[in-house]
Amino acid sequence: MSGSTAAAATVWKPSDRWLLGIVLAVINFWLFAQTLLNVIPGIQGELGVTRTLGNLAVAATSLFSGIFIVVAGGLADRVGRVRILYAGVFLSILGSLLIALTPPDVGGLTSGMLLTGRAVQGLSAACVMPASLALIKTHYQGRARQRALSFWSIGSWGGSGFCSLFGGLMATSVLGWRSIFWISIVLSLVALFLLRGTPESRTAPAPGTGDARFDWTGLVCFVIALVAVNVYISQGPNIGWLSVAGIALIALFVIFGILFFQVETAKSNSFVDLSVFRNPTFTGATVSNFLLNGAAGTLIVALGLVQVAAGFSALQSGLLTLGYLIAILATIRVGEKLLQRFGPRRPMIWGSVITGVGILMCSMTFVLVGQYIVLAFLGFTLFGVGLGFYATPSTDAALSNVPEKQVGAASGIYKMASSLGNAIGVAISAALYVAAQSVDPGVIRSLGLFIGNQNNVGMRFGGAIGLLFNLFMVVIAIISIIVTVPRERPAAEEAARPEVPASPHFGN
Repeated sequence: MSGSTAAAATVWKPSDRWLLGIVLAVINFWLFAQTLLNVIPGIQGELGVTRTLGNLAVAATSLFSGIFIVVAGGLADRVGRVRILYAGVFLSILGSLLIALTPPDVGGLTSGMLLTGRAVQGLSAACVMPASLALIKTHYQGRARQRALSFWSIGSWGGSGFCSLFGGLMATSVLGWRSIFWISIVLSLVALFLLRGTPESRTAPAPGTGDARFDWTGLVCFVIALVAVNVYISQGPNIGWLSVAGIALIALFVIFGILFFQVETAKSNSFVDLSVFRNPTFTGATVSNFLLNGAAGTLIVALGLVQVAAGFSALQSGLLTLGYLIAILATIRVGEKLLQRFGPRRPMIWGSVITGVGILMCSMTFVLVGQYIVLAFLGFTLFGVGLGFYATPSTDAALSNVPEKQVGAASGIYKMASSLGNAIGVAISAALYVAAQSVDPGVIRSLGLFIGNQNNVGMRFGGAIGLLFNLFMVVIAIISIIVTVPRERPAAEEAARPEVPASPHFGN
């Protein structure tokens, strides 16, 4: 091999191509599917759907991802992680196609295609997230794994940081919001090309469990409980929080939630392997991951508020998150270095605190518009810095001590926390934003906090309540990390290992 050829091989190895394909597959959810957090007001107007249906469409993708992500993680362990990853990319193409072709003002057809497309995108994420994490866990060790997880986090957290700006740019361009989903299809095809030849990985079933039946009872209980609580949260303003329908939904959630827990603790082939929560580090990483992803409600409330109350376009509101994008991309590798030096606990806490400060700044809706723009821009920037510090340490903490036979299921549970946190956080934030607007404007004015335009104090008050809920979730996340993640560095020994991949097919 010539010197130039050897140099080229050093720069671009098959493992790098496969990792890039994984990152693109992850981006297809976090960048393209999540653009609805910002562009849904315009989509609602063009398609002729109600605001509550639009909010349900926003939450549907994360909801379906959260419901089925553990199933997909378990299937990835059994039938092959690369196969499930491919299935996820194909589902992404189908979901994007349905949304891109959704016709306006055709009643049930419009609503059906929009919601079905969002559900299919959720199923896509359910396949992609655990399978991609399991491949990284299987084929990389030590610092090589932490590097790969950083790039995975750039696709995940970085995609979520870019989605508002990208969605606003496309929605206000001559291409229109549908171009978002056509571009997603193109990048999915590129991801399929890059993933060619990725070595398959699966786990052999434990002795005596090869013919174990799938836990359909647990899955059904799980689906009913989650759908009930999500419909209650998102549709509460319409059906009435204490109406017969509302109370029935809460009853379904409680009853099937209890049944789910009883079934999962009694079965050996449980749908969710609750034994992984015996590891306190995994528990702290997963719970805090759920709560920090729930803080995505900050985006839908803050960006929706400036569009409706201040007359911003989707692009103008998306520009408020430019600092978030830059910060999260710039600090994800910093979080990796902090992990290697201090272990996961401290960077997870530091990142959460910084995120909370950023949300607090976004919550100051009582000031003048110009002042709020500055506060929101700085707040979103701190939001990005905090998540950048948190992302890689949290992911590594969740997976570093999980047994190989549980890696797919554990990855599924960890990413289930991301998706469900996102869905529930967005739903609750949007519901509080709407519900708090019904407070008597006279009562709000009597507080003496809101300056400037007094005609929209109800909307600004609702925005503050919805945003402060996200701050509350971050505070609980910090407490969960302090209580569960040990001070010692559980990943220290692994980080000190030489950068030798576990598989001969993958490299650093």
